[in-house]
Amino acid sequence: MQLPEYIKRFSELKAKGVDEVISFCVNDGAVMKGWAKHLGVTEDCGVTLMGDPQSRLTRRLGMVLKHPGPMSVLGNPRCKRFVLVVDDCEIKAVEISEAEDDPAGDNDPKGPVTAKTRVDHLLTLL
Repeated sequence: MQLPEYIKRFSELKAKGVDEVISFCVNDGAVMKGWAKHLGVTEDCGVTLMGDPQSRLTRRLGMVLKHPGPMSVLGNPRCKRFVLVVDDCEIKAVEISEAEDDPAGDNDPKGPVTAKTRVDHLLTLL
């Protein structure tokens, strides 16, 4: 999971003009609240967790993970791992951690596919 890195390095993002990092998952609010507690997300850390239990936002953004590999294990629709940079309601950049052999973008946490959505790469987009 990449979220602890975003929490830890939020001051670097803020220095580049980031007001807030929003992480959403295809989970309900109770699960997201549990994740927030587990990860130490507080109101003042710059990171907000949100649930998208019916995949509405995920579908609207075109980020539904449809690859049969992860879907055979996960069941209901999931969201691709991505970063969306938005400035004054305008999308400035989109990066997706996926590859044919790594559709969920998590086979190698330090590899090039996952790197697309890590803080180091995000900082280069700002």
